[in-house]
Amino acid sequence: QVQLVESGGGLGQPGGSLRLSCAAYGSIFTIYAMGWYRQAPGKQRELVATISGGSTNYADSVKGRFTISRDNAENTVYLQMNSLKPEDTAVYYCYAAYRWATYWGQGTQVTVSS
Repeated sequence: QVQLVESGGGLGQPGGSLRLSCAAYGSIFTIYAMGWYRQAPGKQRELVATISGGSTNYADSVKGRFTISRDNAENTVYLQMNSLKPEDTAVYYCYAAYRWATYWGQGTQVTVSS
């Protein structure tokens, strides 16, 4: 059973930084892509960033502020969030896409407030 464990959420100040981590456990098979989505109260879940092979993709709202990276040996994906804005407040979910299925983390709350 694949399990994704997230960490690193919490309270950040406007203009500040937070770093999210997500580690995938329970499978020896190749992860084709990993990434992050987020869902703010009353809004739909939206893509934040993805990484697949050497390619990355970002939502326009986070380009230049967030950086996604991956440690393939540890099956871990990171999201470095800089220049935080109040509108970045949301529950952040990581995912890992295998050939046969996509798995999700439990979500970690990020709140940006002074």
